[in-house]
Amino acid sequence: MTYRVCFVCTGNICRSPMAESVFRARVEEAGLGGTVEVDSAGTGGWHEGDDADPRTVSVLEEHGYDSAHTARRFQPSWFSRLDLVIALDHGHLRALRRLAPTPEDAAKVRLLRSYDPSSVDDLDVPDPYYGGMDGFEECLEMVEAASEGLLAAVREDVEGRVA
Repeated sequence: MTYRVCFVCTGNICRSPMAESVFRARVEEAGLGGTVEVDSAGTGGWHEGDDADPRTVSVLEEHGYDSAHTARRFQPSWFSRLDLVIALDHGHLRALRRLAPTPEDAAKVRLLRSYDPSSVDDLDVPDPYYGGMDGFEECLEMVEAASEGLLAAVREDVEGRVA
């Protein structure tokens, strides 16, 4: 049985494709590529069909991650096939929980940085879109830091299904 994770930000061109790429790499490194499916989407459809922001692509490639991406908008009907919906900030968290058709679906929505034990005060990944490259680098650092804890949680869920 496939375990499905979807990362969600606003336009699906900066934060969520970065998180998707980093987490997919972690999943592959952990040998879970055939078990865990990773994708991303945006709460809005402004950039549907667009590639990732060139700054996102640059930062991902500079750090050895895959940068292939096409933006899309999150659909409420996806909740039924997803195991975990990872919001990049509190605004996304609220929007996704409002979209959730059931309380069980709303419970699938979590903040990415809640998986990083060092981020106790601020769980938002700031939107780098209106800033410079340093914001994209900072975004990558936050995503990488949270990915280890998220991978451990997903691995536990996957192993719990098999047991």
